[in-house]
Amino acid sequence: MNILPNLLRSLLVTSIFSFVTPIVLIGASWTSFALISHFPSLRTIGQSGVAQIWHFLATFGDGHPSQGCLVIAVTFSLVGAMFDTYVFCQNPRGH
Repeated sequence: MNILPNLLRSLLVTSIFSFVTPIVLIGASWTSFALISHFPSLRTIGQSGVAQIWHFLATFGDGHPSQGCLVIAVTFSLVGAMFDTYVFCQNPRGH
């Protein structure tokens, strides 16, 4: 009877971490390219990196980079939840 609360708690934690991880990684890469673009000798590399990230996110977000970031994060969250469910069913905690 204790399996369902453990599964739900595990799914919640996994989904949250899986949702936050791509947002943090995308934000960190965008921030690093934005900081690089402040150096005169590296300006083109930084601006190109920022533009490529925006273009990549706009591809997944139907033209909107913020939607693309959310689509990627939700997809990662669903995949993480599926993996966690699979692992939980293969090796139930409590046995």
